[in-house]
Amino acid sequence: MEVSENLNEGLKRELTITFSANELEDKLVSRLSELKSQARINGFRPGKVPVSHLRKVYGRSVMAEVVQETVTDSTQKILDERSERPAYQPEVALTEDQEEMEGVMAGTGDLAYTLKFEVIPQIEAQDFSTVKLERLVAEVNDGHVDESIAEMSKQQRDFKARDAKSKAKDGDRVTIDFLGKINDEPFDGGSAEGAPLELGSNSFIPGFEEQLVGTKAGDSLNVEVSFPDDYQVAELAGQPAVFEVTVNEVAEPVETEVNEEFATRMGFESLEKLREAIKEQVEREFGMVASAQLKRQLLDKLDDHYSFELPERLVDQEFDQIWQQISNELEQAGKTFEDEDTSEEAARGEYRTIAERRVRLGLLLGEVGEKNDVSVSDEEVNQAMMERLRQFPGQERQVYEFYQNNPQALLELRGPIFEQKVVDYITGEADVTDRTVSKEELYRDPDEDGDDDKPAKKKAAAKKPAAKKKAPAKKKAAAKKKDDTAEG
Repeated sequence: MEVSENLNEGLKRELTITFSANELEDKLVSRLSELKSQARINGFRPGKVPVSHLRKVYGRSVMAEVVQETVTDSTQKILDERSERPAYQPEVALTEDQEEMEGVMAGTGDLAYTLKFEVIPQIEAQDFSTVKLERLVAEVNDGHVDESIAEMSKQQRDFKARDAKSKAKDGDRVTIDFLGKINDEPFDGGSAEGAPLELGSNSFIPGFEEQLVGTKAGDSLNVEVSFPDDYQVAELAGQPAVFEVTVNEVAEPVETEVNEEFATRMGFESLEKLREAIKEQVEREFGMVASAQLKRQLLDKLDDHYSFELPERLVDQEFDQIWQQISNELEQAGKTFEDEDTSEEAARGEYRTIAERRVRLGLLLGEVGEKNDVSVSDEEVNQAMMERLRQFPGQERQVYEFYQNNPQALLELRGPIFEQKVVDYITGEADVTDRTVSKEELYRDPDEDGDDDKPAKKKAAAKKPAAKKKAPAKKKAAAKKKDDTAEG
């Protein structure tokens, strides 16, 4: 085997590996000899088939196996000898010359292939004890508990039908039949019967609920609205529509009294036990938010501190993933970059910076984790998978089988766990000062006070998928996902 280096520039490497025809011949004969004891060919006793005959029958297919095995084994051996860590699976390219390849398969020509890859850069991790972080701490008080219980009681409240002459008010629940039309033509998903709608809940598109205020049971009316420009169904986005609505019932809310009976109905022994459980729940929520804020702060500091060459292909792959998502969202909303007060060129630059940030932090956290023996156990992956199963009630078996049959999907569960464990390790080493804040400050988006000159710290415009709704008259519920992870 001969190895020649064609390119060694920055992180990029290109090698040419050559195996002589004699080396391949030795491998071929060895494989055919192994096959001799297994082959069953008419006219020959078991184990007595001449290698020369096996070569005539199986030579080409066995040579193909020899070539594949030679390329695979030699690639790993060369990387080990060079002590280089590829940033991704190296690109292997055999000759495209048909005549040369025929010679290889016939056993008369040398095998030559190229190996292209980029290496993981050398990263010198800093002394993390010099990293100063501020952890936000919000104490849970009775007011927070009261607020959560009030929200719980609101969700559990009943409604009582008003008399036939009573007009609907904000906060009332109306039960309606509706048929939506665009240009006098009904559209898919634009109708329902007996649909409950709480006025003021903003669960339908803007302008719809307001026009039902003042109606009473038995009323029929046309509700004229326009779908939002960013509506999730592109065909309806921005379209004016008329809904033929019949009000079947108007019901007023019956306030739920928070007492011992309510606590029992919620499954608790007493109101005191309910308050204790709610307090623990709020404490967990505050803790999760504080942890996320601390992680975001740490990643921003690491991003500011570290600057090293990045594998171009990793950045390209990350950018392509982000860009595809952004393009799909704009297309679905029927918008252009100009509608978002930017240009495609400017947007590409911004999202390229975000892609670079993600790759940089991913490589850094990977290096820190490896050097400090951070690992993810199978039990932790299984726990993450169980959490995913709970998100799909009724489909647990299908989701479980999906993960069992897709190793890559399991790997995607392992990645965030590893990342969080590395973040926990670094914050454990860092100089962390606690600062007591209000709930409002704890939940405040850091980007609200952010620096627009640092687009990598801005929100990534990667939206969580909006839940499908039975009637597209309901408005889009899409929350933007913050770029607070290294992997994105």
